[in-house]
Amino acid sequence: MGPDRVYTVPKVPVHARSRGPADASFWTHAHTLSIDSFRPEGTAHRPRVAARAMYSDDAMYVQFTVQDRFVRCVHATYGDPVYLDSCVEVFLQPRATGGYVNLEVNCGGTLFCSHVEDPRRVPGGFARWQRVSREHASGIVIAGNLPPIVDPEVHGELEWWIVMTIPFQVLGRYVQGAPPSPGDRWRANFYKCGDETSHPHWGSWSPVRELNFHRPEDFGTIVFES
Repeated sequence: MGPDRVYTVPKVPVHARSRGPADASFWTHAHTLSIDSFRPEGTAHRPRVAARAMYSDDAMYVQFTVQDRFVRCVHATYGDPVYLDSCVEVFLQPRATGGYVNLEVNCGGTLFCSHVEDPRRVPGGFARWQRVSREHASGIVIAGNLPPIVDPEVHGELEWWIVMTIPFQVLGRYVQGAPPSPGDRWRANFYKCGDETSHPHWGSWSPVRELNFHRPEDFGTIVFES
């Protein structure tokens, strides 16, 4: 393993706040990270995935842009196993204790969100975890450019994107440390997967040492800019 990956999350400029994160100009001052560490258990398919993040006093904004093939999604209800589809994910851990929140969104914009305090695998899930309630998750806004269902699979080249607006009020119901103060450092990771596409693959920003995204020890660091 190499040195810890670090990503700086800038504050949304005042002039961009009225545009909203689905507007490309909103992201002018954001830095770009690459999801470019792929597990060898996957196929040779290596989609090109860029992610960016920004924050305001009220929310964190995350954008994924994917240059993909073999795109498929069939899950369209909150809480469905969207990781089986063409999917992007961000895991956020504000403090060393108290667990992390994972947000998983397929290319059709369907969300799965949970709070994991003990990620040891047990039958039915993890040793200690809970799904973020539908009521709380309704505050998370997802935008994208594909329809909710993509089936049959699209084999040709296809660019798709997802933008998440994640209110700190929602995160704060499950983990301490949200909202962040300027200079705060969180642990986090960004992922791309597609378990039940014709070409399964598992990519991450901060490399994972085994085929398991739920490894906080493999997360990188995000720093909230002053």
